[in-house]
Amino acid sequence: MLHYAVVFLVIALVAALLGFTGIAVGAAEIAKILFFIFLILFVVSLIVGLMRRK
Repeated sequence: MLHYAVVFLVIALVAALLGFTGIAVGAAEIAKILFFIFLILFVVSLIVGLMRRK
C-alpha cells in the first residue's frame, strides 16, 4: 500500500508540473488519503508495540 501512495504522489507531482488538471487533483487526493491511513496505522502499531513491552 505504501508503494501506491508513493506512485500517486509522483503522478500528482508530474501532473502539477504540467498544469493542474483533473489527474493532478485526483492523484493528490488519493495520495493524501493514503498518507493519513498510513499515519493512523503507524500510530496504532506504535501504541500496540509499546503496550506489549510492558
